[in-house]
Amino acid sequence: MFESIRPQNPDKIIMLIKQFRDDPREQKIDLGVGVYRNADGVTPVMKAVKDAEHQLWLEQETKAYTALAGDPGYHAAMRSLVLGDAVDEDRIAALHTPGGTGAVRNAFEVVRLTSPDRTVWVSKPSWPNHLSMLDFLALPRAEYRYFDSETRSVNFAAMMDDLSQAEDGDAIVLHGCCHNPTGADLSSVEWDELGAFLINRGVVPIIDIAYQGFGDGIAEDVIGLRSFAGSFPEMLIAASCSKNFGLYRERTGILLAIARDSRTRNTTQSLLAHLNRQNISFPPDHGSRLVTMILQNDALRTSWQDELNAINATLRDNRARLAEELRRRSSSDRFGFISSHKGMFSLLGASEDQVELMKKRHGIYLVSDSRINVAGLTDGNIPKMAEAMLDVGM
Repeated sequence: MFESIRPQNPDKIIMLIKQFRDDPREQKIDLGVGVYRNADGVTPVMKAVKDAEHQLWLEQETKAYTALAGDPGYHAAMRSLVLGDAVDEDRIAALHTPGGTGAVRNAFEVVRLTSPDRTVWVSKPSWPNHLSMLDFLALPRAEYRYFDSETRSVNFAAMMDDLSQAEDGDAIVLHGCCHNPTGADLSSVEWDELGAFLINRGVVPIIDIAYQGFGDGIAEDVIGLRSFAGSFPEMLIAASCSKNFGLYRERTGILLAIARDSRTRNTTQSLLAHLNRQNISFPPDHGSRLVTMILQNDALRTSWQDELNAINATLRDNRARLAEELRRRSSSDRFGFISSHKGMFSLLGASEDQVELMKKRHGIYLVSDSRINVAGLTDGNIPKMAEAMLDVGM
C-alpha cells in the first residue's frame, strides 16, 4: 500500500521557515510566517486568555465531551461577535471546527455534498489552502482577478468582469477583511455592489474571516460580511480565533451557515454535526471555552479588546513607518500602498527573482509571491527592509 504513495509538494512557507532557521546571519529578518509577533519576535499569550485560563483551572470540574457540533455557548458568543444582529438566530447553524482551516474545509464539504457540479470562484491571488482543498475534494473551481499589480489595490472592475461568468448555484470565496495575501480590501461601496450582483446571479458566498479586529476594528471589519448576511438567503462563514485571540495552537474556529428559514437551518445543523462525526467526532474544547469566557465577561472582554487594539495599532504603525522610509529613500510615493493595506500582510509586487535577491543579499525572508508579514517589522529592521527593496530594483 505505502509503496504507491507519491511524494507531496512541500509547503513553501514551511520550507521558508527552515531556510530562515538555518541562516547563520545575525541580522536576518523573517517576514514570511503568518503569525503575529511582537517587537521581540514572540507570539504572546494575551492577558485576557491567561486570566480566563486561570479562572477555568479553578472552576472546571470535568473534561467530558460537549457536543458533536461544539458547545452552544461558544456558538452564541461567536454568532454575536461575527454577525451581531444581522440575521435571525433561528436561521443560523453552527459548527465548532479545529481552527479556521477546519471551518473552510467543512464549508467546502457542504458544497461537495449539496452542489458537487457547481463552480467555486476564488480570488486570484488567495490563501493557497483554498485552492489546495478544493482540488483535493475534486470540486470545480475558477479564479477571478482581484489584485492590480500596478496600483497594489483591488481591481474591482476586473473582478466584476470575471464574475459575470458565474452561474446560478455557483459559490464564491471572499475574504471578510485583511485579504491574504494582498492586504487589499473591498470598500463598503464595493461590498454593496458585489452583494447585489451576486444575489441577482444566485451565487452563494463563502466568507473566510480569519483576521477580524486586525483591520479597522472588531465591528468595522465585519460591515461587509454583515451586509451580505442580512441580504442573502444562504451563506457560509468560516471564522478563526487564531489571530484575534492569539489561540494559534488551540485550533479554535467556527463555521456558521445561514439558511433560508428555521426548517432548513435544522437540517443544515444536522449535516454540520454529521461532518464533525465523520472527521473528528467531538471538537476540542479548551480554546473555544476561553473565547466564550472572554466574550461573555465584561472585564475579560475589555482587556481583550484593549490588547487587540494595541496589536492593530502596531501593525498600522509598522506599515506607515516602512512606507515613509521608502518614500524618503526613493523620493517617490510609489510605496504608499503599504500604508493603505490592512491586516498582517501586504503583497509588495516584487518578482520571484527580487524576493530571492533580498534573501541572498540581505537575509530577508518573505514568501516567493512577495507577501510580507508586517508584524515582523521593527524600528531596528525597517531601514534595512527599505534598503533591500530598493537594492533589488523595486
